[in-house]
Amino acid sequence: MSMPFPNYYWCFSKGLSSQFCDDVVELGKGRPEVRAFTGTEGKTRDTKNKPFTKDELSNLKQKRDSHVVWMSEPWIYNTIHPFIREANIKAGWNFQWDWTEPCQFTKYGLNQFYGWHMDSWDNSYTTHESSNQSMQGKIRKLSAICQLVDPSEYEGGQVEFDLRTYEPHLRDESQHIIELKELRPKGTIIVFPSHIWHRVQPVTKGTRYSLVIWNLGDPFK
Repeated sequence: MSMPFPNYYWCFSKGLSSQFCDDVVELGKGRPEVRAFTGTEGKTRDTKNKPFTKDELSNLKQKRDSHVVWMSEPWIYNTIHPFIREANIKAGWNFQWDWTEPCQFTKYGLNQFYGWHMDSWDNSYTTHESSNQSMQGKIRKLSAICQLVDPSEYEGGQVEFDLRTYEPHLRDESQHIIELKELRPKGTIIVFPSHIWHRVQPVTKGTRYSLVIWNLGDPFK
């Protein structure tokens, strides 16, 4: 899916305080981490908590390799939500949304990455994907990526968007794939429609920590 927008993302450079970033990282490091899986993998497995088989893990690591911790602390939502609301208005999207999923604290170590993907799916949430009644019938509309560490602490890990607004015979990656260089400074937040294709390039040195937040609303009409 691709929609023409006047703005494909909205950036708040260093919008988050260094203390907030450090507090989130400390919280994340203090909790057990789990291997991240893709949305498709989560939909096809009988349970998200059972161990991966050797074949499942091999297939998954071709698409995504990272570790995550889930967070639902009110102080995190209270800090991030004003940025989501402001971006939604200033970018001209004006999407209806009324719920936020648990935040995904993500750790990208050496050679870890996340290939091309969208955060949204074709259908709304059902009881199979989540037992949370507040999520039933809703879709992901707005995503946010928060940069939690200084770029001097790692190398690689570039976040890239594929805007895919071209006709097939005009495909030119230099024109439609962009690196979100604005996201590099610690404390920066990027907000974007959840159906935008994006990826995280492999980390080649150090560790990159980020916080990803998905905001839900009723299906588009």
